[in-house]
Amino acid sequence: MVSIALEVTCSLVVWLALYACLYFWNKHRSCEWSCRLVTLLHGVIVTGLSGYAALLDGPWALTHAGSPNTPLQIHVLSLTLGYFIFDLGWCLYFQTEGDLMLFHHTLSICGMIMVLGLGNSATEVNAVLFVSEITNPLLQTRWFLREMGCYYTFLGELVDFLFVLLFVVLRMGGGALIMYAMVTAPGTSWLLKAGGLAMYVVSLGFMVEICRFVKRKMVKKYHSWTSLRSVNAPVKTNGRLAGH
Repeated sequence: MVSIALEVTCSLVVWLALYACLYFWNKHRSCEWSCRLVTLLHGVIVTGLSGYAALLDGPWALTHAGSPNTPLQIHVLSLTLGYFIFDLGWCLYFQTEGDLMLFHHTLSICGMIMVLGLGNSATEVNAVLFVSEITNPLLQTRWFLREMGCYYTFLGELVDFLFVLLFVVLRMGGGALIMYAMVTAPGTSWLLKAGGLAMYVVSLGFMVEICRFVKRKMVKKYHSWTSLRSVNAPVKTNGRLAGH
């Protein structure tokens, strides 16, 4: 347990040092710019590591929930725990996030501490980490596109589409399967089961926000389409089409 605590501490120090370096190199940018660069890097690294652990290294989360932690799972969760502690502290200091995101971070930190302390159930938590973090790089890319004035382009549309698609299919669909396996597994702690259900409720909250975003985007596109159609429509004068 001491070695795990040391690994988490080193992870926290690394993320802090990376943020400090990025802030120093991007003094002309906002603090959020540097923080989101750290978040983007974390998302890419952890998605790859947790995906490898869940899909290739094993064990399979849907059939082995509650199994003992593997060394790779411990390393991935320690790396992620250090990041979440950093990010929660940053969000609290700069007050950039709402209650839902702060609750999400708090649940994540508590869940990872519990799993690392118990020595089991990292299999399902690692799988949840994979389906959750896989959309994070797209979310950060969307923010950077906005900052650089490139959001209202084909690339921005593609990023939005992929983000919504992956969130619905993996985070909501895949997350539901993982939650079912966790809740029905005899070897998983009841407290972890409750935390997993709470985390899925948080995801439902994010899903509501995404649905509102999609609705606003579709309404805006519809109004743009109808406006363009009315402008391009031929004008009639005395029953005849006006010349152009």
